[in-house]
Amino acid sequence: MLLHSCVAAITLASAALAQEHIATAGLIQNNSTGASTRLRYDNGTYGPEIEEVHYSSDGRIFTTYTRGSDVYTLGVVVNKTAEVPYPSAALNLPPDELNTTWHGIPFGSGNASAFISVQALYITSKTSTRPETLWVLDTGRPTVHNAQGDPSMPYAQPGGPKVVAISLANDTIYQTFTFPASVHYPDSYFNDLRFDLRANVSGTSGHGIAYLVDSSNEGRPGFIMLDLGTGESWRRLSEDPSVLRGAENVPVYQGHPFYFRQKGSAAGWQLEGLDGIQLTTDGKTMYYSPLSSSYLYSIPTVNLRERDTNPLAEINAHANVSNHGQRGGDANGFEGDSNGLIYQLMPTQNAVFYYDVTDGQTHPFVRDPRIVWPDGASIGADGYIYLNINQLPYQPDWNNGIDQRQHPGAILRAKLPNGGKKVTSLYT
Repeated sequence: MLLHSCVAAITLASAALAQEHIATAGLIQNNSTGASTRLRYDNGTYGPEIEEVHYSSDGRIFTTYTRGSDVYTLGVVVNKTAEVPYPSAALNLPPDELNTTWHGIPFGSGNASAFISVQALYITSKTSTRPETLWVLDTGRPTVHNAQGDPSMPYAQPGGPKVVAISLANDTIYQTFTFPASVHYPDSYFNDLRFDLRANVSGTSGHGIAYLVDSSNEGRPGFIMLDLGTGESWRRLSEDPSVLRGAENVPVYQGHPFYFRQKGSAAGWQLEGLDGIQLTTDGKTMYYSPLSSSYLYSIPTVNLRERDTNPLAEINAHANVSNHGQRGGDANGFEGDSNGLIYQLMPTQNAVFYYDVTDGQTHPFVRDPRIVWPDGASIGADGYIYLNINQLPYQPDWNNGIDQRQHPGAILRAKLPNGGKKVTSLYT
């Protein structure tokens, strides 16, 4: 899910930033709500009011569906109950063309001209050299099912994994970037992306850079960088401890310990590595964490941009990782606002936390029982944060083939105080 021209922001009052004791928001006491108990209890909520929305009158909402059997993988909401393929049905590869085999080895399609399985979207503002752009991250690795319904993910082949730039002025593709197998491995998996489009960024051609997440369930996660001027790409922090999944991690969702149960396979643990990422407003630091870890990390972006022409580039990157400690649970997607706060979606807490770089602490922002696996967030100029809620642990491919989601999926929003905005300082 991504919101076009409706990308919200969060900041909190200075009193909250200087918090000196544990927050008690959400705790009910003295029978103040008329409940049949005199004991203090947790009502599961705090923060601004959560609203249930499907679309915004101020702009478009774009949706993605990792394939599967879905007819399309990238869509745009046209009203409260309907979507259509975006930019067109023809640019969404049909399900029977998503994968192939080579000597019995399954591969995703190598089609660089159509969308295979879109994982993430990001919008950057108009610059002197680029229109307002919807950036589309295609994994090239659809989920396929055998005759028994057992899921598997074919390997990627060059051409399938790609970054596609769509002009929102005319809804047309104006640039496509693909990756060599030496950078995007056959078992890589694109998960998220961030941009710095400034011309004076060191280590680039002057036309901007994309920072991409390889979350590889097969165990080789890391960062992939893309020079938007030359199309060159390279890796950093591959298999660093900070990007690896937590060993035998058992998260708790809605009070229930979770094991990864995939039909046709033994029960196990979530294998995904590096997941959430967010740039600081000056573009100098990247904050990140794996999905199955409680720790927050950062690295100077200059280390991510350093090329292999420096034989110490990878060693320098590993040496400059900072561990900011635990945050109180596993986190999924990240976002950030113009006030420099790093928002972390907390599926284990039905909540959104934020990390304040000025005090080095994680703080609560909003919590609500309806936040059942917040998978993505958009920060918008209308003063809201929009959350894509997809109930992921209850989907069949994580739940032994049983679909326990309650349809439809949801987009929730919460009003944000104090005038925070989408970060635009990196798009000049």
